[in-house]
Parts: sequence; structure tokens; C-alpha cells
Amino acid sequence: MRSVTAQLIVSLSGINAWTLDRSADLSDELASRGVPLSLLFAPKVAGADQPRTVLDWVRGQQAAGNALLQHGYDHPADAKTRTIRRRAEFASLPAHEAKLRLTAASTTMERLDLATDAFVPPRWVASPGTLLALRHQGFTMCADVMGIRDLRTENVHRGRVQGFGFGERTEPWWCFALVMSASRAARRNQLIRLAVDTADLSRSGPRQALLDAIDIALHHEATPLTYPALLTYQPAQAA
Repeated sequence: MRSVTAQLIVSLSGINAWTLDRSADLSDELASRGVPLSLLFAPKVAGADQPRTVLDWVRGQQAAGNALLQHGYDHPADAKTRTIRRRAEFASLPAHEAKLRLTAASTTMERLDLATDAFVPPRWVASPGTLLALRHQGFTMCADVMGIRDLRTENVHRGRVQGFGFGERTEPWWCFALVMSASRAARRNQLIRLAVDTADLSRSGPRQALLDAIDIALHHEATPLTYPALLTYQPAQAA
């Protein structure tokens, strides 16, 4: 009989030359806990600024066991915060338009000497046309706001992604909700999906809340995974 435990996935977006220190700091924190990181990488933005600095770090992360996922294509960086705006780039595209963007993104990834068959749309929303285009382009998984879809089998791992709100007034509530949600899901042996942007890591409250949520999930013996690893994950056999 298999032993059922919660699964924990942590993802990081907003990776670029201006936020690399925050990204590296989080990766080190998670590595000390034995938690792999799923890196959401927007090829046109993150690869265009300082390719050697950013790309060398991303490749090193892959070699260390963290996962690379393609995060849209060209949603632009905010001029003030230097972080990537999370615009719903693939939320309503028909298949032919999604295919054009995915082709451009794949070409950019090849030029940057990066490869992945896993996709996360900006703001976690993908249209039916985008899902069709992803299959045609050879992607094996797409993670949206409500779950992770295996594009080969159509199996969906259900679990809502949890992140942070915006603004000082909502920040304490979102931090509290993130920790409580992780604790509840871990006790119920459910899938826990924690998403953070590098902009969130510039504030002590969200950063600490993320680490607290991870720690409480690990306390309840959640299994840390990356998004691609979830598709092949097999729970351990009970003695």
C-alpha cells in the first residue's frame, strides 16, 4: 500500500539581471531545506539584459536539480521596479496566435542555449488555443491557476496556486493566508503550490511568510518537488 503525503512545489518568477541577487538568495534558502525550485523564465525579457550573468546562473540552477519552465514570451519589465509585469499574455489567444508566440519563444530559448518542455503562462491563465499550440510544439506540461496538466495524457493534478496580493494594506492578510493555506493542505495530504515573484522578495513580510509556509509544509512531511517532477512522482511504498 502506498503512503500518501502532501507534495510541495515552490516557483519563482521575475528572474532578470536586476533581481538576480534575490533569486540566488531564495535558491540558497530552499537548498538548505532540501527543497528544489521551479524557475519561471521569460526568454525575451530575462535573456536580453545581461545574458551571461542571468543565463549562467539559470544553467547552474538546472545542474543543481532545480527546474526551468518557460514563462510566456515577451511580457515587459516595469520601468520602476525592474520586475516583469505579470500580464495575461496567453489568456485568450487562439491556437494560431499562440503558436506564433511559442515559436518565437522557442527560437529565443535555443539561441540562449536553454531548453524546457514545461510551460507556465503569465498570471497562470492559458486559453484552450494555447493548450493546443503547446501540444503541437512538443510541450509536455502546462501549469495554470487551478492545476498542472500533463499534455501527453491529459491528466490534471489539482491544486490552486498560492501567492501574494498587492499593496501594503493587503500584505499582512496575504502573508497570513499563505501560511495557513500551506499548513491546512499539508495536514490533508494535498498538493501545495507556492508562487513568489522577485518583487515580493524585496519585502521582508512576504519573504518570511513564504519560508514559514515552506517550513510548516515540511514539518507535516510534505514531499518537495518541481513541476516537471510531479508528472512522474510515485509515492513511497508503505512498509
